[in-house]
Amino acid sequence: MRIGEVLVISTITGLATGLGALIVMCFDDISKKLLSAMLGFAAGIMISVSTFHLLPSAVEYGNVLLAALGFCLGTISMLLLDNLVPHVHFLQKEGKKSKFAKMGYFIAAGIALHNFPEGLAVGAGYEAADSLGMMIAVAILLHNIPEGMGVAAPLKAGGERNLKILGITCLAGLFTPLGTLFGYFIFKVSPHFVSIAMGFAAGAMFYIVSDEIIPESHVQHSHASNIGITAGVLLTVLTSL
Repeated sequence: MRIGEVLVISTITGLATGLGALIVMCFDDISKKLLSAMLGFAAGIMISVSTFHLLPSAVEYGNVLLAALGFCLGTISMLLLDNLVPHVHFLQKEGKKSKFAKMGYFIAAGIALHNFPEGLAVGAGYEAADSLGMMIAVAILLHNIPEGMGVAAPLKAGGERNLKILGITCLAGLFTPLGTLFGYFIFKVSPHFVSIAMGFAAGAMFYIVSDEIIPESHVQHSHASNIGITAGVLLTVLTSL
């Protein structure tokens, strides 16, 4: 698939944060079971594609050491991001009303930076296979919807206008195609860079899943989360046959 098409898909994936904002604007609440199942489904896909596709492709493009190096760099990078630019987990709405708007801006900045390696993961997936890239994009899209809700909810509580809220959440999502574009130029340098980048994407996704998606999905509804995770893993396996 050409880079232009991949960037369009990556942009749609990133702008799912805007869809999350629209949900907050239109509805007072969303079913916890549905949200939990959706997050679990995204987690299942992200774990599966990292384990069954990204890491084996990283080894194929380079070797085990390069794949492991990339994986470690991906997890370490996300850990540093969490410590240097921590963002409140996307469904938490704690704090006084007067501080909601400030919280919303802070969460948006954190999510924007976290979206960059997600964009790299989309690009790495498409570099390996179109079907893999699409599967990663769908998983990250599902993950971005509640993140957009997490940005929009405190901004709405803080009295910001709907149009401004939508603009902020969409801007945070645009860091996804930026990461994809960055990865595209890395992939052109050397197969070894492709190997490291794929390992990096796998490591970043593992961190996101273990640190954010699964814990948050279990807080909402543990059984629905487990069903979603199982469905995500099964879908990845069945589409790989």
